[in-house]
Amino acid sequence: MDPAASADGGPVVLDGGLATELMARGHDLSDRLWSARLLQRDPGAIEDVHLAYFRSGAQVAITASYQASIEGFAAVGVGRDEALELIRESVRLAQHARTRAVAEGVAGTPLVIAGSVGPYGAMLADGSEYRGDYDVSAERLAGRLADFHRPRMEALVEAGADLLAFETIPTVREAEVLVRLLDDVDIGAWLSYSCRDAASTSAGEPIEAAVALGDHPRIVAVGVNCTAPRFVPELLRRAGTATDRPLIAYPNGGDRWDPAERRWVADPGGGFDPGSVAHRGRPRTRTLSPCAGRGGSLEHFRSQTWSPPRRWRGEAARNERVRGERTRRVNSGLRFARG
Repeated sequence: MDPAASADGGPVVLDGGLATELMARGHDLSDRLWSARLLQRDPGAIEDVHLAYFRSGAQVAITASYQASIEGFAAVGVGRDEALELIRESVRLAQHARTRAVAEGVAGTPLVIAGSVGPYGAMLADGSEYRGDYDVSAERLAGRLADFHRPRMEALVEAGADLLAFETIPTVREAEVLVRLLDDVDIGAWLSYSCRDAASTSAGEPIEAAVALGDHPRIVAVGVNCTAPRFVPELLRRAGTATDRPLIAYPNGGDRWDPAERRWVADPGGGFDPGSVAHRGRPRTRTLSPCAGRGGSLEHFRSQTWSPPRRWRGEAARNERVRGERTRRVNSGLRFARG
């Protein structure tokens, strides 16, 4: 599918913080699996949050698989087969929420399921997804990352995700592995980095070099997420000089993650500014959520999502519409617009 095609050239609105909203509803996500723990304990709660975001105007649901991996589940006594089934379940929960939303008539545009593929550092549960300083030699890192990500990606694709979301990726080294693995599946992905300032990934690489990996034919958008809102405008400006892919941005709430306390702590001057989202809604920025995949609650989403003009639109094609076109399908069911 051609990622340059769009109904009216406007952005697509992603959902907000799944884990943040689950915690707001009283769920304890303090262990190493974070929201993925509820895939076992209370899957209905995940589905309900997806539905709530669809009802509030989101066009894309990002699955609860960010922290889900064979290794991560193994650390809490879950075997490989069950772990992969739980990853598949994350897609089915989002699909069920979409079906309910459509039945309620809340969908003004097609709704898309993005299978979240979080970084290797998220499994380590030590905050390294915000640093990229994995304690693995360069020679061994690529193989370890491929072995880690491949089965997760395959499970998400098997379950029927419309596209993959490579998100909060802290380093080009990991992004290179993920992009290569796209050659082994038949859906597209967006590639989104966590960044430590207005010019660099969390590992310190120039954002221009990082987004250049978006030249792969199955990458449908590139950008940043789980990054302080104040850095996003300049990051997108720099990214726009290095790629012709559509740009994606879903910053956090402006706070800083404390891996020891496993909570967000206030970062003076880093708070979310709705006006900055409206500023970012320019032609090249086709996909964004103003309240973050990891930082914004549903209340925040409802109050801030529509600060930009409501004319924003995206176009999605349901996954089954293209499953018969596998031999010529190179991008995802979500069709972004290029400025």
